[in-house]
Amino acid sequence: MEEKTMVNDILDNTKTELTTYQGVISETENMQLRQTLQQLRNNCESFQYELFKVAQTKGYYQPAQSATQTEIDTIKTELQQ
Repeated sequence: MEEKTMVNDILDNTKTELTTYQGVISETENMQLRQTLQQLRNNCESFQYELFKVAQTKGYYQPAQSATQTEIDTIKTELQQ
């Protein structure tokens, strides 16, 4: 398996982990467990971002074009209504 495929697979799996953490955290009443899960999620987010930067540097990942200010303002207005 080539490196690009492995990096993209890991990024996809990490996104799934983050979604799972969010669901579990929101349903956890025990504060100590909740804080532990939040720390694990934070570590996972940091790992994901570092791997994303590596993937972007190596050309494995090309982010979508940035939204224009007009597009941002339009969405903002729609969400505030």
